[in-house]
Amino acid sequence: MPGAGLLPDHRIGLPQLSLLGLAVGLVTGGGAVVFRLLIGLIHNLLFLGHLAARYDANQFTPPSPWGALVILVPVVGGLGVTFLVSHFAPEAKGHGVPEVMDAIYYQAGVIRPVVAVIKSLASALAIGSGAAVGREGPIIQIGSALGSTLGQFIPMTPGQRITLVAAGAGAGIAATFNTPIGGVMFAVELLLPEIGVDSFLPVAIATGAATFVGRYILGDQPAFLVPPLAPLQNVRFNLITLALYAVLGIASGVAAALFIRGLQWSEDYFDRINNRYGRHALGMLLVGVMIYALQRSFGHYFVEGVGYATVQAILDDHYGLGGFLVLLFACKLVATSLSLGSGSSGGIFSPSLFLGATLGGAFASAILAVAPTAPVSIPAFAMVGMGAVVGGGIGAAMTAVTMIFEMTRAYGIVMPMIVAVALSLGVRRLLSAESVYTLKLIRRNHPVPKARHANMFLVNSAKDVMDRNVIILPAETPFADLLHRPDCRDAMVHVLAARNGRIVGAVRVNTALRRGIEDVQGGITIGDVARWRFVVARQDDVMFDVIARLWRKRASMAVVVRDSGRPCTANVVGIITKEHVADAVAATVKGYR
Repeated sequence: MPGAGLLPDHRIGLPQLSLLGLAVGLVTGGGAVVFRLLIGLIHNLLFLGHLAARYDANQFTPPSPWGALVILVPVVGGLGVTFLVSHFAPEAKGHGVPEVMDAIYYQAGVIRPVVAVIKSLASALAIGSGAAVGREGPIIQIGSALGSTLGQFIPMTPGQRITLVAAGAGAGIAATFNTPIGGVMFAVELLLPEIGVDSFLPVAIATGAATFVGRYILGDQPAFLVPPLAPLQNVRFNLITLALYAVLGIASGVAAALFIRGLQWSEDYFDRINNRYGRHALGMLLVGVMIYALQRSFGHYFVEGVGYATVQAILDDHYGLGGFLVLLFACKLVATSLSLGSGSSGGIFSPSLFLGATLGGAFASAILAVAPTAPVSIPAFAMVGMGAVVGGGIGAAMTAVTMIFEMTRAYGIVMPMIVAVALSLGVRRLLSAESVYTLKLIRRNHPVPKARHANMFLVNSAKDVMDRNVIILPAETPFADLLHRPDCRDAMVHVLAARNGRIVGAVRVNTALRRGIEDVQGGITIGDVARWRFVVARQDDVMFDVIARLWRKRASMAVVVRDSGRPCTANVVGIITKEHVADAVAATVKGYR
């Protein structure tokens, strides 16, 4: 497997791995704070013409003193992004999470350290100059790169390095949105190939540490402030209301699929332009025209950057016109597709929040226009829409529900959001089999699992997996005698070679071996073809231990003996080969297919 690290692999203990997770969390939390300050510095300089790091993304940007020249601000930022990505780290292009997943499944968790630096600069420049992308994707990739770097310089196994990569990603989510539980869920649901105490604990510690740093420096407020009138205790929950949330979930699934296809179509179109500077400049010029037109027509840039100001305004119930919200939905969809498709660097989580808020708000507005007394709240439907589009788009239902709750701290929306997110995910899968993350990997022929299966076959005992059809013969037996035995006429038989009651070798006799030896002149014996690389297992040994022994000895067979007896020929009850292991795996997975 590529990317084995700078030092030899060596398994470290859980306490040491947890301490490394703590270090990753602290550094990632600090990195998230610096990243946000860098975005503010670039944004204030390019849009407003003054040096200041203070920037509240939940407040609308004032009109730029550049006037119509603000159209060129995203172009300037885009040229800088193209330079950084092209010359230093091509992995920094795009929304980052697919690159992290690729490193986990195809590079043994190895991410180049330079990615953290270039991703920070490129994404801060993109977001600060108005690209319609999110800041969560960059900090996920930044945190993952930090975890990977630590895992490369300290000897550990690839699995432990991957745990630190996932810990960095979860810490980045937690610090960016002040969502520690959501950070853990993101790592568990989307990144970790294996979930257990050894992997969960370092991730949980990292997200907790990153949240602490973020709260200590930036404050404990949620990502979005829901006004007192918006919580749902005044909304009459009944079957009709839940049915409306279900319809919103279906619409969100369609929107998520449209978003995924929009990104794909945009990338395909811009890839036809050979000049990378030219194609990115063109995409960002179109974004610049869009944000200037919105500002001139409606007073704000709306879709530039992360778009949190628009989301907050919808949650404050400042925009109740459904037609206007539909316009904002379409503009954000196009702007994000143009930004990422042409080569920008940033995430898709924040644009998904924007799309969900505008869709949910427009849906509730349309209901109120028809039935003014309907038990519908625009902020409530906007929040549920946020979760539904996010969950459908990224393919992580639990992460979406948890994060929207933590970002708004509105517990009343959890139950309807579960309904909407589940339906959104189902509809999106019908329309687009791949999520916004996995589609990019599929297009580069790097598929990853869409689900996490427990390895249930590993709890089987050896007697449940073994083949009882095994022949035991003295090692001196001529091979020709074996071929004439009535019980050796099948295409495949397993034979053990024995001397003085001890097993000295094992051989799998298939058609190819039969033909090969038939063509050889001379007295070939069973002992001549038997392999000495085999292991001995008790019939009640669990398969987890048997497979570990096979791997350690590089053996292809395990001879199974009775639990109470010595490992001799008289106590042999069966044999396990790698084919039997594969059959056991297939038997446990088929129930989910």
